[in-house]
Amino acid sequence: MEDVFAVLIGLFFTAAIYLMLSRQIIRIMLGIAILGNAVNLLIFTAGRLVREVPPVVPVDAMVPLVETANPLPQALILTAIVISFSFFTFLLVLAYRAYQELGTDAVDEMRLAEPAHEPPPPGGY
Repeated sequence: MEDVFAVLIGLFFTAAIYLMLSRQIIRIMLGIAILGNAVNLLIFTAGRLVREVPPVVPVDAMVPLVETANPLPQALILTAIVISFSFFTFLLVLAYRAYQELGTDAVDEMRLAEPAHEPPPPGGY
């Protein structure tokens, strides 16, 4: 099962990087959202995938008798989902305001808002 999730995580990372290399701000934001989901899925898979085995320790034992899933990555992912949703919402509002002010969602055309007397940033190496 972990192999299927590994391929799915790789596809998520590939799609996220492709979208983040775009010139439209909406595609960049969708890439960031997909990247966050890929990281969450990676952490979830690293915490072991075990079905239908509750992490219950018997009274006379010190550890569970069968292999169980680690609950810590699951708790971290729940927190990360809330944080990434609020971050995406903030970016969405920021992009909407930039679109209202500048009239475009293209990153290259947003440079028109910068002062004209400053030199442009380096375009490459």
